[in-house]
Amino acid sequence: MTNSQAVLTQVRANKRSLRAGLLRWFDHVKRDLPWRRTQDPYAIWLSEIMLQQTQVDRVVPYFERFLARFPTVKDLARAPLDEVLAEWKGLGYYSRARNLHAAAKTIVAEHRAKLPADHAALLALPGFGRYTAGAVASIAFGLKTPLVDGNVARVFARLFVIEGAAGDTQRDELLWSVAERLVEGERPGDFNQALMELGATVCIPNTAPLCLLCPLAKQCGALHAGRVTELPAPKKAAARKSLALAVAVARRKSSVLLARRVDTGLFGGLWELPSTELGADGAASLTGLLGARAKVGAELEVVERTLTHRDLTLHLFPVTLPEKLTAPPAGYTDWRWFEPAEVEGLGISSATRAALDVA
Repeated sequence: MTNSQAVLTQVRANKRSLRAGLLRWFDHVKRDLPWRRTQDPYAIWLSEIMLQQTQVDRVVPYFERFLARFPTVKDLARAPLDEVLAEWKGLGYYSRARNLHAAAKTIVAEHRAKLPADHAALLALPGFGRYTAGAVASIAFGLKTPLVDGNVARVFARLFVIEGAAGDTQRDELLWSVAERLVEGERPGDFNQALMELGATVCIPNTAPLCLLCPLAKQCGALHAGRVTELPAPKKAAARKSLALAVAVARRKSSVLLARRVDTGLFGGLWELPSTELGADGAASLTGLLGARAKVGAELEVVERTLTHRDLTLHLFPVTLPEKLTAPPAGYTDWRWFEPAEVEGLGISSATRAALDVA
């Protein structure tokens, strides 16, 4: 019998008691979160998108503000992308906001402004991967659809002693097979949330998980084998990249020049000070971006920011441009002069905000 077969046999043998114990635990200890007080599929979907790569405590105020500004799918679809990105400002991973907006437009156009209560239809929407479709289908619509995120993967790896690190194809498919079998039963949405809650609050990713508080401790293979701190195997850390940019600080009286990035890539769709990769000569780099009419002065300041997988260094240069702008430079869809009050309503990254604060 292969390891996968052994794991699935164990799942079948323990499914009933595992589900019952986990749901009972969840009913007693689940956190009171705003998206758990609603049955609105739109709000549930929004929470799942915001929670990707972001801690719960940070998401709560953004979730409440975003829903107040865009209370329905129609409101979100009608809003200009700039307004959506402005409400997302500071939450990071802006592709999530762009996909959210694009999916809202599709839902209005093709599904009568209601999220489809169908797993396949959800998967076809922008920004919906296997996890998001499973989460929304089960939590919002009560469908028996599985999900696996980092928390669930950690719970399964320890519970069933599943070897391998994240990204290993066989390991990841086994995790999804386990999830598919366990979600079959009553309250699939609550069961999926219970798995995630357990991983977030008890079966935590450090050397001291709270095993004494775990409702599944008696069934945990890693605990009985003394391997809790070994599983799951750590994922090999991706090498950090460094990016240095030459950044144009152009002012006209009280206004500042900002350009809107194309919708793809780093900071896609956001407004920022025009920039390009720093060459041997920063001034020459900006002249190449902005054209011969740009007069670039001596470097003003250097701003350093640490992103998730990248170290970003912004070299700020004063730039003088003709008052009347021509077509935006390569990599941008628009550029304009903005007054300080107008900047506050734009979708800008924290790196751009830091640059504006010192420029």
